[in-house]
Amino acid sequence: MKTENSIKVLFIGDIVGRSGRRAVKEVLPTLKKEENIDFAFANGENLAGGKGMTFDTYQEMIDCGIDYFTSGNHIWNNADIIPYLKEKSVKILRPANYSDDTPGLGAVELSKGKTKITLANILGRVFMPIILDDPFETAEQIVADHKDSIVIIDFHAEATSEKSALAHYLDGKAGAVLGTHTHVQTADETILPKGTAFISDIGMCGPKDSVIGVEKAIIIKQFLTGLPQLHKVAIGEAVFNAVIISFDAETKKPVSIRRVNQFI
Repeated sequence: MKTENSIKVLFIGDIVGRSGRRAVKEVLPTLKKEENIDFAFANGENLAGGKGMTFDTYQEMIDCGIDYFTSGNHIWNNADIIPYLKEKSVKILRPANYSDDTPGLGAVELSKGKTKITLANILGRVFMPIILDDPFETAEQIVADHKDSIVIIDFHAEATSEKSALAHYLDGKAGAVLGTHTHVQTADETILPKGTAFISDIGMCGPKDSVIGVEKAIIIKQFLTGLPQLHKVAIGEAVFNAVIISFDAETKKPVSIRRVNQFI
């Protein structure tokens, strides 16, 4: 239940291709109304065919109620969106621990009445073959720069240990550390001892009968042969994964976090 002194945030897991977009369009408008959501965020790095974003797929999701997008390592997979990352009116973050010369922003400050919300996007380094700044130092600096905000971090990372370690490192400083990237919703949502909401992975919005969104036969062949395969997003019934977090507007601390897991 929402009170006058609370801020309610819906964070949607990685949206994968047409199936994921369809799930969001079917679930989001009603969910926002029923839950009285103040902000709806989502990871959008797989919006367009599971490979990056296009401006059209971005706009499709904005039109159905997404307030801001985070992303990850796949944001660069579709060149169509890259020029738009430089525009302040476009509501997409790229990971903050890329070089400062990289297009786009890694964090943005929003507001609801007198309450400030800072949304940040950070990329993990474990199992990521990318040269990146230290995610721990980057996150700590973002929190320090936004002490009067509720800081919500999408930590787009492969290793559960890295996600958990960052959450504990920021416990009591960040409002929430939410894992994305692995596309499988974990059942470890919690509020840490000093008051930071955490889940290892929010999950995805995409085809249920798949291997993390991709056609099963393709991934099975890849494992059997060891050879790279052209990935194709699966079709059929979709899953909608998200978390809903309620924050106390005065203390800036989370009071609850719960998972959403629906089939469409």
